[in-house]
Amino acid sequence: MTPETSRSPSRPLKLALVQMQVGDEEKSVRLERAERLLGEAAGADLVILPELWNVGYSAFDRYAEDAEPIDGVTVRLLRAKAAELKALVMMGSFLEKSAEGLHNTSVLIDERGEIAAAYRKIHLFGYKSQERSLLVPGKDVVTAATTRGVFGLSTCFDLRFPELYRRLLDAGAEMFLVASAWPLSRLEHWRVLTRARAIENLCFLAAANCAGASRGSRAGGHSVVLDPWGRVLAEASEKEEVLRAEIDLGEVARTRAEFPAIASRVLK
Repeated sequence: MTPETSRSPSRPLKLALVQMQVGDEEKSVRLERAERLLGEAAGADLVILPELWNVGYSAFDRYAEDAEPIDGVTVRLLRAKAAELKALVMMGSFLEKSAEGLHNTSVLIDERGEIAAAYRKIHLFGYKSQERSLLVPGKDVVTAATTRGVFGLSTCFDLRFPELYRRLLDAGAEMFLVASAWPLSRLEHWRVLTRARAIENLCFLAAANCAGASRGSRAGGHSVVLDPWGRVLAEASEKEEVLRAEIDLGEVARTRAEFPAIASRVLK
């Protein structure tokens, strides 16, 4: 599906970004917190959670122990909540255990509680991080055509690689969904890169970040929703909250028609 042929419903899309506080709690405590926050997101058409919220990005010592198969407790809980809320839920990412090893995997669940798409993080982080040594990177660029539009999935460090978002654009993405555990120390990079990915692709972008601190690393919060011009429609604080916004995905086609930068591409 190309950007020109994708079709989006005309009715507004209600978003809820769950900026969850992630500390050093047990996974069971995190699951209970996620369930409560998802309840607060009721009424949204699309709910988005951050990266590795059920373990904590920097809890490298727990990666092997807390990893689960894709039909494990975390995905089952979120599938049930999606069906209960009758909403799309981008459940952020979790540590997936597969025959190939461990992956940082984001899952998009539809309104019936069925898995619509799963994306294994391609760009694993190596700077002062054990992610690259502990996990197996994904290989596939993933978009999902849903009842509410076409969404491209990505995770945190992916934001630094614009070629991924061009691939998502070419696959028909009208909105990028980003699960993240971006640190407070590089908050300005977060602000610049999220805006850049939206602007250069004339695409909506919704990025859910963690809040709080895990293993001494403080997350930056500031989850954000951007329109195809890169304008901030909603932005969270540094604390735990459910950020809401309402968008019209039809604006993507209108923006690309008004300002045809995408059609002017030469190098592909």
